[in-house]
Amino acid sequence: MDVSLFDFELPEELIALRPVAPRDAARLLVVRPGGSPELDDRRVSDLADLLDPGDALVVNATRVIPARLRALRRRGESVARVELLLHRRLDAARWLAFARPAKKLGVGDRIAIGDERAGEACLLGRMEATVEARGEAGEVTLAFDLAGPDLDLAIAAAGELPLPPYIAGRRATDDRDAADYQTVFAREPGAVAAPTAGLHFTPELLEAIERRGVARHETVLHVGAGTFLPVKVEDTDDHRMHAETGFLDEATAEALNAVRSAGGRIVAVGTTAARLLESAVGEDGRLAAFSGETDIFITPGFRFRAVDALLTNFHLPRSTLMMLISAFAGLDPVRRAYAHAIAERYRFYSYGDACLFLPERRA
Repeated sequence: MDVSLFDFELPEELIALRPVAPRDAARLLVVRPGGSPELDDRRVSDLADLLDPGDALVVNATRVIPARLRALRRRGESVARVELLLHRRLDAARWLAFARPAKKLGVGDRIAIGDERAGEACLLGRMEATVEARGEAGEVTLAFDLAGPDLDLAIAAAGELPLPPYIAGRRATDDRDAADYQTVFAREPGAVAAPTAGLHFTPELLEAIERRGVARHETVLHVGAGTFLPVKVEDTDDHRMHAETGFLDEATAEALNAVRSAGGRIVAVGTTAARLLESAVGEDGRLAAFSGETDIFITPGFRFRAVDALLTNFHLPRSTLMMLISAFAGLDPVRRAYAHAIAERYRFYSYGDACLFLPERRA
């Protein structure tokens, strides 16, 4: 498909730089494709009333790590500063990362991280790595001298929280972001971007959802920095998705199958949960345990087998996430929803408001 179909103009002032407080006070645009009314302006705190007893929420329990690292590359007397954004772990000691400027790095280069950090030495966060390979779009493979938990501790000490470029380019990351950019479900470290639909939940909202008779289940998809990359090709067939690592255990898969068998809906909290579920479902619509990488690329024409409803934030134009929601709800309903959200001054992107897509129940 033509990527321009997923484009739109967004006034810059609608990009949210901070979340609302409390989290569930964010606005919620309910979209019922083909329904009446098709668009309904609500609040996230209304979510429990919009679900039915017997439905199941599926959330992403990944936790964002401080994946932005500042490094020095030394070649003899030549020294260059490089910024690294880790985005996918390959093994105990190796990561894929995006480097900026990537031209400063070559295969075999040694880089030091934690030598200078805000003008002071950080022994715990000191580490070195070798550039093993270079890829496309500034991607490099890094082999660290540390491995396993030792490497994790060093990254945690030296790294910075990787706010999306549309926020980081307009203000500095601060202590508030350490809490604001994690969901209440975050438990499994490994993401370099938050599963932002989950940012809207509060303990009070979760209690209301439980009282409603809606179950909650966890899966994990470690969101990679590829989510920040724009689609630069003109046709979706030419785009290559970056792989991300995810997990769905057997007990959760069977519990969700039981929900479906009893007539309940599976409600994915975020496109990350949706991608993981659609990676784990079979042709027969039944979920099975999943562990490993997925590079599933969902565009209009895709047949959803696992997800019945979708809670998600407002996404960037020409992004793979715009393509996913257009596949789920239909391109025209999504375009109408986004036009309405812009006219009504909804807040966009990671710290912004939310959409709930509620297609008609299947026969």
